[in-house]
Amino acid sequence: MTKSEKKNNIINFPKKKSKIEREVEAIVFAADEPLDLDTIEKRVGSTTNIKKILENLQKDYSERGINLIYKSNKWSFRTAIDLSKLMSLQKSTQKKLSKSTIETLAIIVYHQPVTRSEIESIRGVAFSSNTLEVLLELDWVRPSGRKNVPGKPIQYSTTEKFLEHFNIEKLTDLPSVDELSSAGLIDDASIDSSIFGTSKFFKEQSLQKKDDLYKDIDKALKDSPKIEE
Repeated sequence: MTKSEKKNNIINFPKKKSKIEREVEAIVFAADEPLDLDTIEKRVGSTTNIKKILENLQKDYSERGINLIYKSNKWSFRTAIDLSKLMSLQKSTQKKLSKSTIETLAIIVYHQPVTRSEIESIRGVAFSSNTLEVLLELDWVRPSGRKNVPGKPIQYSTTEKFLEHFNIEKLTDLPSVDELSSAGLIDDASIDSSIFGTSKFFKEQSLQKKDDLYKDIDKALKDSPKIEE
């Protein structure tokens, strides 16, 4: 409240929301999963300023107990991060993951897309079908096509729910083995670095950077003035 408003005893109440603003808010709030913009527009029956309405709602909810979150191109309401501990009383079924399941998940995360035989090759041992079933049931991994080799084995990758559960924006935000070690989360003396340190997307990211560097060099050479002999 400004000084002039205090002086005149003026109270500014929140602006009344329009029907379409209330509809957008209700649709996202009632959804049991994050919604993309196209889905929201279809349910509202309009494409007019829906993105702007969502951005305004996000601002309105930024200081509340629940926030409107935009992640992976989808919108959803979530408990504010600083209040998440209060949700510990929420009824849920917790499963303690076995060592083999955790290792399998780590391999899929850092090597995806990856086949069952590739997982076993990295781990050095075979694993039961129940290991993958647990991860599929949690909806943390999913079949992501078949590898173009004899037999065409199924490949596995992580899901959006995996990113959502671990509050990760994108896979490249995952920590490297060195970062995990420096944080004291793993013992680099005993951990098999092949599980974490040879991630395909980290390799691809590194190769892309090199490729971009070469392109920049080529561009610089082409754009540089020619020297007449």
